[in-house]
Amino acid sequence: MDIPFIYDKYVINRDFIGRKSECLALTGLLANGENVVLSEPPRTGKKSLIQQTLFEMRLGGSSYSAAVVKMFNTRKCGEFLTRFAGTVIRSMASSPEEYEDIVSGLLEGTHFVFDRKRFADHDEVVSLNWDPDRQDMEATFALPFRLGEKSGTKIITVLDEFQSILSVEGYETILDAMEKVLKEYSGRNFSSIIFCGSKVNAMDFIFRHKGYFHRIAEHLTLHEIDEREILEHIRRGFLKGGKDIEKELAAGICRLFRRNIWYINHFCAICDSLSKGYINQGIMMDALNAIISIHEPRFMDMMDSLTGHQTSFLKAALDGVVKFSASEVIEQYSLNSSANVKRLKDALMKKEILTFNEKEEPVILDPLFEYWVRKYYFETD
Repeated sequence: MDIPFIYDKYVINRDFIGRKSECLALTGLLANGENVVLSEPPRTGKKSLIQQTLFEMRLGGSSYSAAVVKMFNTRKCGEFLTRFAGTVIRSMASSPEEYEDIVSGLLEGTHFVFDRKRFADHDEVVSLNWDPDRQDMEATFALPFRLGEKSGTKIITVLDEFQSILSVEGYETILDAMEKVLKEYSGRNFSSIIFCGSKVNAMDFIFRHKGYFHRIAEHLTLHEIDEREILEHIRRGFLKGGKDIEKELAAGICRLFRRNIWYINHFCAICDSLSKGYINQGIMMDALNAIISIHEPRFMDMMDSLTGHQTSFLKAALDGVVKFSASEVIEQYSLNSSANVKRLKDALMKKEILTFNEKEEPVILDPLFEYWVRKYYFETD
């Protein structure tokens, strides 16, 4: 079935729009064995970019194996290491015998084993027979490089929601070990690591504030998709069902969602389900109410988590304030003091509600939350 607006999974090929320069840049980095950092807000196209790039690389004749390590629920060191190693091994092998050979050959001298009972009961490719130590960590992170060299096939490892490592006790030791290994294997084109994270401030803490992986991982920025491409995508999607939309209304969708293609696809899918022909303003308002009703509980929880001063800081950001420490701003928004301003800023960044650009201007990360909090919470136009 040809679905016009896909928002429940990553997209590739004809459903992938924009990001051509980013695809070329990522292809070049991976082809040269570079490590890459993708740090963007949720649902901005990181996974689609990765999968589209891998798709184009395969079409171009590149030989590689991809291993996606899901980290969003990682809380323990041993859990992370076994998941990392198991995912990398599964990308290159498919039988218990092959798993055992790789573990015994490339993880020898560590606390990792291939336990047939654990594999039968829990589908676990790599198990630990003791608490992991520094040697176990370094052996784990060297695995894709050693396995890639041995097999002659490059391994591209995606660490999905990498900022979750901050929830693991002793994460500094893990990051130190990983950094050491990546430095050791720098220039040896057998593997690349893609650090992919949707909590931009937490990722910034790891890579900029703490300075991990400096000069051994390239930061790739996702730029806004060209509005013309989005408008054509919207028009083409509705035409698949014999429907039409005015260019001005489609442009309004782009502005409302700040060209966030996931929100745009979700919104247009609702419009598509509500209409039989022409997409008019009434249908769009019904769709907007529907998408807000879906996300409103999450938005309310976000606001409930804020203190009074944090709420005031957010209101100031919405009002376009930049110099939060100015005495008149502190007085107008009851921010208490310039020292408190720093604490409020850090708190809102930690909660991934705000970030700050190169000019130190506040940016609300979620475009629909920005609309909702303006219109419904603060009741402004």
